[in-house]
This record gives sequence, structure tokens and C-alpha cells, in this order.
Amino acid sequence: MEKEQNQKSANNENNEIIKDKTNDNSENNLDTREEEVEKKPEEKILELEDKLARTFAEMENQRRRFEKEKEEAYEYGGFVFAKEALNLIDNLERSKQILQNDETLKNSDALKKMLEHFDIIYKDILSVFSKNEIKPIESLNKKLDPNFHQAMMEIEDDQKEPGTIIQEIQKGFTIKDRLLRPSLVGVSKKTEKKDINIKENIENFENK
Repeated sequence: MEKEQNQKSANNENNEIIKDKTNDNSENNLDTREEEVEKKPEEKILELEDKLARTFAEMENQRRRFEKEKEEAYEYGGFVFAKEALNLIDNLERSKQILQNDETLKNSDALKKMLEHFDIIYKDILSVFSKNEIKPIESLNKKLDPNFHQAMMEIEDDQKEPGTIIQEIQKGFTIKDRLLRPSLVGVSKKTEKKDINIKENIENFENK
């Protein structure tokens, strides 16, 4: 009997110890949960602040993009129109060349008057272009610049440095700081040595 009572009392004590431990653990869990609950609002505030900062930054970027697009639309809104208007210059120059090459009109008063009118119209168009900051590209006797010139042919010329523009096929133009169209040009190159050797051989043969 005494042994049974002792075992019961020992079991009761163990149960009480286990209950105490579980109570302690539950209290600790409650404390950590309470701490988590206390941290969450701060974290939410930080997250909201971060989201707001990102939103404001995106809005500012969009505003800047809109301002830039508006400025470009104002400055270069006539870009396509200006490019098409260059056809007037091209047609005038072609018409002038055709008249100058016409044998029936050479040295006639009619030709002189027509060419004078062409020159007046040409200068007026260039004046209108200049007022709108559309300017011709200087090409002749300049070094080839890929940003403004497009080489269409090479011409042998020992008088000029290689890469010098010695012929302008079509005039190029800029609008403000933007290329409207490049100048089509012919550039100089050194005479090929083969040709020189052939000439020397011919001269030597004739001297013999």
C-alpha cells in the first residue's frame, strides 16, 4: 500500500512539473507572439513608405519623360515635313541642270532669265529653311564625316588627301542638332600604283 501511495505521489509531482513546463512554454509563446504583433505595424509602415517612395519616383520619371517628349514634339514636330520639303530643292537643282545641258537653249537670253528665276526661288527656300533652323551641310573640300556624309564613290586625285570630299552628289541638311539627311558625296583616293607602273612601262617602251 505504501509503495502504491508513493508511486501515485511521484506521478502527481511529475505531472505537476510537466504542467508547469507547458505553462512556461505557452507563456513564452504568447510573449513572442505579442512581440511579433508589436513589430508588424512598424514593418507595415516601412513597407508602405517604401511603396510610396517607389510610386513617387515612378511618377517623377513619367513626368520627365512626358516633358522630354513634349519638348521634342515642339522642336522636331516638323521633321517629316522638312524632310519632304527637301524634294523642292532637289527638283529645282535637277531642272536647272537639265536646262543648262539643253543644247537648243545654250547662251540664249531665255536660259539666262530662267536660271535667274531658279536662283531666286532656290535662295528663298533656303531662307525659309534657315529661319526654321534647317541648314545645309558643308561638304566640298571637307574631310568625310560619317555623321553627316555618305560616300557614294571614290575618285582618284593625288592633289587632295585621301578621304577629302571633292564632289557633292546631293546636298545634306540638318534641323537644329539632328541630321535631316546626309550629304551624298564622292571622296578622293590616291592613284593606284598599278596604273602608274603601266604608264611607266609604256613610256620606257616608247623610248626604246
